[in-house]
Amino acid sequence: MDQNALTRIADALERMSPAPLAAPDFAAASAFVWHVEPERLEPVADISRVDLDLLVGINRSRDTLLENSRRFARGHGANNALLWGARGMGKSSLVKAIHGALQADHPELKLVELQREDLPSVSRLLHHLRSAPYRFILFCDDLSFSHDDQHYKSLKAVLDGGIEGRPENVVFYATSNRRHLMPRDMIENERSSAINPSEAVEEKVSLSDRFGLWLGFHPCDQDEYLEMINGYCTAYGVSVDADTLRAEAIEWQATRGARSGRVAWQFFVDLAGRQGIALS
Repeated sequence: MDQNALTRIADALERMSPAPLAAPDFAAASAFVWHVEPERLEPVADISRVDLDLLVGINRSRDTLLENSRRFARGHGANNALLWGARGMGKSSLVKAIHGALQADHPELKLVELQREDLPSVSRLLHHLRSAPYRFILFCDDLSFSHDDQHYKSLKAVLDGGIEGRPENVVFYATSNRRHLMPRDMIENERSSAINPSEAVEEKVSLSDRFGLWLGFHPCDQDEYLEMINGYCTAYGVSVDADTLRAEAIEWQATRGARSGRVAWQFFVDLAGRQGIALS
């Protein structure tokens, strides 16, 4: 085979196998998003988050996760955390708000977001985080697994760390609507149809047991819903007659058929828009 043919083959192989990811510049931002194809850590210049004080009705979960995160930022022992429960009650908002609250005292604390579908690449991500002189909250939003989903096996690299162990400078926070990360009907189906029911779902169900912290989020009551809206009005300088605000807020949640922090924020966005107030 001539030299030109060998060169063409080498070039083709190089295109098929991209060069390894260069060492990320973690000083460029306080938060990053992990992408694949090509693999890279993309800096986030402006993080979408609310102030920690505006998260109402989740005080116990807030205080527990804040203390765990503060210990981690200080280099002390800290647990991975699963934030599970009702939709729209501030699970992902809490993770981002806590990171923001700790930034002033701990600028070395970074937030890295990982998409569920990118879990198979997590071992390569951990390789880059392990050697960096920073501390990382690795965050996966809306984590769940279906019956035939094998991505959960990749998650064990984060929770257990394999032979190397989880990097000392990484803690993993995940949010999910499901306590056991898979639908209850799938758990029951596998138990009823398996030769050994206990083993059929043990591997998936036990995945949530690998989180040191389980923080439950439950639907808010009407007083908490109204408190959320009043907090937004105070924070953004929106002035409305109290009776009018209450009546409109209750009507809004009635038309949505739900009460949550998300519904409270959506009402406030509409209210601010009607008053010509820009939210930044």
